[in-house]
Amino acid sequence: MGSNKLSSNIPTSLGNLKDLVALDLSSNNMVGSLPTEIGNQKAANQIDLSMNQFSNGIPREIGGLQNLVHLSLRHNKLQGSIPDSMSNMVGLEFLDISHNNISGTIPMSMEKLQYLKYFNVSENKLYGEIPSGGPFKNLSSLFFINNEALCGLSRFSVPPCPTSSKHKSNRRNMLLLFLLLGIALVFVPIAFVFLWIRYRRGKRSPQRADSLSIVSTERISYYELLQATDSLSESTNLIGSGSFASVYKGVLRNGTAIAVKVFNLQLEAAFKSFDIECEVLRSLRHRNLVNVITSCFNLDFKALVLEYMPNGSLDKCGMCVGISSSWMLLSGDSL
Repeated sequence: MGSNKLSSNIPTSLGNLKDLVALDLSSNNMVGSLPTEIGNQKAANQIDLSMNQFSNGIPREIGGLQNLVHLSLRHNKLQGSIPDSMSNMVGLEFLDISHNNISGTIPMSMEKLQYLKYFNVSENKLYGEIPSGGPFKNLSSLFFINNEALCGLSRFSVPPCPTSSKHKSNRRNMLLLFLLLGIALVFVPIAFVFLWIRYRRGKRSPQRADSLSIVSTERISYYELLQATDSLSESTNLIGSGSFASVYKGVLRNGTAIAVKVFNLQLEAAFKSFDIECEVLRSLRHRNLVNVITSCFNLDFKALVLEYMPNGSLDKCGMCVGISSSWMLLSGDSL
């Protein structure tokens, strides 16, 4: 019935011809929508409805024609998107829907049509990425010309697709997740081993039951240290100085005598010295080593708060103990 002057629409009763093998209504003036009953023609292997005035969308029921080899809908006024169900037309070799008003994207699922050799969607309003797998590896770039905004591989003669912000966000989230998992796998066992060592050392080390055990659980602020040491007075409270720090005597509000080791932050090495000393001292426990009460630091101030030993400087005894380029006092009963 092709190349006549037919001007009606396709009657729905055409779907009753279930044994129809070929349907050619091309080059007429037929109008209206493609009936959904077209999906009933399971035996059809060739349908040509080109060069007419058909409008509206391609019915999704057309995807049920799994024996169809040749389908031409070119030069009509079809609208809407390419139905994803067309990827079920596994026997399709020829598909031409060029010169219509088809919009939307080309379904990626059409990469499954392994027998497809001709796929022409030129002169439409399609946008988005052109599939690149399956039969699309061998298709000509002419099949995709004059669309709204198709993109993809350079062999299709279209601009490359921009990386979507959603894809970037998903990739960033995945990288962050893997990073967090990696950090957890590294540091959780280390933390467990460290806590276990601290626990074992705590069981072996004798516990002090004096007033300093109470102080060590308290936080001492920078202003408390200033009050305790008369604002770090060198004339009355300085008891010693070294390369990186000076030591001041002080008395807390509860009457506890302390020694405050203040690091000279004008020296770059003092920052490292403070960090190393904190790391070493917090894991040392011995009855002959001075007790470390706490630390106090901010951007402009770093200090260790130690138990004050009243028996004078080790310089007078000709002895000194070096730990991480700093000194420690021995308790009086060891001299």
